[in-house]
Amino acid sequence: MLCQIPGQAKKHPSLIPLFVFIGAGGTGAALYVMCLALFNPDVCGDKMNNPELWNKLGPNDQYKFYSPNGDYSKLKKEGPDF
Repeated sequence: MLCQIPGQAKKHPSLIPLFVFIGAGGTGAALYVMCLALFNPDVCGDKMNNPELWNKLGPNDQYKFYSPNGDYSKLKKEGPDF
């Protein structure tokens, strides 16, 4: 299937932007899922040593992927310690 892409691109040059955008979209989706798996506090890869990762987050840790208005360095902790 992937072997046919260069041949189709040579026969029909108008398909080249389609291949580029589909490749970029697939790569972006894979990178986003990898970012969620590695840096999201809801995902716990080591349940033996750190079963509740979200309890160890401080009030100034940024856990959102994108936060345009939030400045996490100035927040104070409001809840109790667990």
